[in-house]
Amino acid sequence: MNEKTFPLSKKDLEDLIRRYPTPFYLYDEGGIRENARALNRAFGVFPGFLEHFAVKALPNPFILKILASEGFGADCSSYAELLLADMAGIRGEKIMFSSNETPAEEYGAARDLGAVINLDDFTHIEYLERHGGIPRLISCRYNPGPLKSGNRIIGNPQEAKYGFTRDQILRAYPLLSEKGARRFGLHTMVASNELSLDYHIETARMLFKLAVEIKEKTGVALEFINLGGGVGIPYKIEDRALDFQDLAKGIDALYRSIIVPGGLGSLGIRIEWGRAITGPYGWLVSTAIHVKHIYREYIGLDSCMADLMRPALYGAYHHITVAGKENAPHAKTYDVVGSLCENNDKFAIQRSLPRIEPGDIVIIHDGGAHGRAMGFNYNGKLRCGELLLRTDGSVVRIRRPETVEDYFATLDTGALKNFQEKL
Repeated sequence: MNEKTFPLSKKDLEDLIRRYPTPFYLYDEGGIRENARALNRAFGVFPGFLEHFAVKALPNPFILKILASEGFGADCSSYAELLLADMAGIRGEKIMFSSNETPAEEYGAARDLGAVINLDDFTHIEYLERHGGIPRLISCRYNPGPLKSGNRIIGNPQEAKYGFTRDQILRAYPLLSEKGARRFGLHTMVASNELSLDYHIETARMLFKLAVEIKEKTGVALEFINLGGGVGIPYKIEDRALDFQDLAKGIDALYRSIIVPGGLGSLGIRIEWGRAITGPYGWLVSTAIHVKHIYREYIGLDSCMADLMRPALYGAYHHITVAGKENAPHAKTYDVVGSLCENNDKFAIQRSLPRIEPGDIVIIHDGGAHGRAMGFNYNGKLRCGELLLRTDGSVVRIRRPETVEDYFATLDTGALKNFQEKL
């Protein structure tokens, strides 16, 4: 069992809402920092350990600056994410650029920042060579296919569009060496929101064995292995959080039994966790604005799936509490919904909750990763802002809500005027 808490009292939250009306995301700097330090303590046993925070999980430079100050790097998958890392002062080999179907311009931007380019496909070797050349440090993403099972969110590796096959990996490193590469990394990403300790340990075993095989068959000694991300968080009360120390100990045992005897004793270990770092320390705060009584009881919020789409996209569970009613009996069963013209715009389906009235503050937990980041503007919905609770108790706005002016900003109004005149 894990306890779901919120860092502000109802009164403090009401005071905050008077300054910043709902909906908004609130992130807890103290919780994020404490979690980051726990990770570094657990994995500090490995040579050259580095966590490349997955920018896609929470793409805000304020958050990235916090993590950079804790020694984290960044995992980026697009030009905009590279810029966010740069804004946060994360540069050079602290950036891992793991993209797919990558335009030449984005490879160029990664090279300009000194990022580690993580190739997603064998054909990208020739593509990269034509567009700027092969860097001295290069990594390849491995797709184990049927050798590894995935999960519901990311799918099975054999059906995924990402990465090299094993045979391609073994051909890639000698070819990259011929083309000028001198330092090499290996990467994989095979799951998402996975809480099984054994699953992640077995991923390490798979990569460690492959690293030794690469050395034996190609003569290439890897400089680092990036174990990827995919570590989950306990969204449900009954879920058990994955213990960082236990995971590090399990991987370290494999390191000593596979990597060291294989002649790779200085091999660096990297990861690219996102959700596990910030996920539990963010909340979507909304206000109940409607109660509807038809075939079911509905609570309508002032937020919608444009603000948090995981429940609609994956059927994902997010715990919900009501400010000031944390200990009230769960006397009613509701569908908790937003205002989008889509019937799957539901944060919870048939959820037992305290009785909710219009004006109640509804808190959706574990929104610190893949929440605001996955927002969109369908139906002309405007994405909410983001607030940061600092360690001194103050709150700062780190992203304002979108406005109608933002929504129309990309229209070519001059062309629209000419179009209208010609109708």
